[in-house]
Amino acid sequence: MSFDRYAVAPLIPFFVFPIAVITAARLPITFLLRKVALVLPVALLIGLPNPWFDREVQVLLGGLEISGGWISLLSIMLRSLLAAAAAIALVAVTGFPAICGALDRMGMPRALAVQLLFLYRYMTVLGEEANRMTVAREQRGGGRPLSIRLYGALVGRLLLRTWDRAERIYLAMCARGFTGDFRGGQPSRLGRPEIAYVAGWCGLFLLLRTQAVTQWLGAAVLGVLR
Repeated sequence: MSFDRYAVAPLIPFFVFPIAVITAARLPITFLLRKVALVLPVALLIGLPNPWFDREVQVLLGGLEISGGWISLLSIMLRSLLAAAAAIALVAVTGFPAICGALDRMGMPRALAVQLLFLYRYMTVLGEEANRMTVAREQRGGGRPLSIRLYGALVGRLLLRTWDRAERIYLAMCARGFTGDFRGGQPSRLGRPEIAYVAGWCGLFLLLRTQAVTQWLGAAVLGVLR
């Protein structure tokens, strides 16, 4: 976010982080691409008005004039993709329960960390419940479209079912001795490999931010081609 709004080329080298993490974890790159693609419509919607508000020409590509709005739109999409790719790589490699535990140890209010963990754990349960209700409505409705009034009733019933399911889950957890603490999992500690890993990536990010790496690479490629 510290780059200029027209920055495009300086952002590209930062993709080395999610790609390297996913590759080291031996996860398919297609896994990362499918998840990141979900962010594209949101980023496009955010940056789409830019070409209409910023019409000053910034780049001449042959006979084509490119305004600053199109460049800033591309920059917004790249920033969104970078943020999403880094977050997805972190969750895929570390695991969301481990991330919540780390946030708790770093000082986040425990109630919030537990809520995030439960949201991640039971989001699929809520989705399955909503899918069952939708299938049941379609079977009883004969394929008729859902009106606004019926949609409100469906959402209200889903809320009541979710409330009832949450109450049962909470009672079951209390019966098993849940006190709001994180339990289970492997104990973690900060050692030399972890410090070297963080320091290495931070140093690389600082280098990419302060130095014109893309210009160096471009000059090197042109020198080889000549």
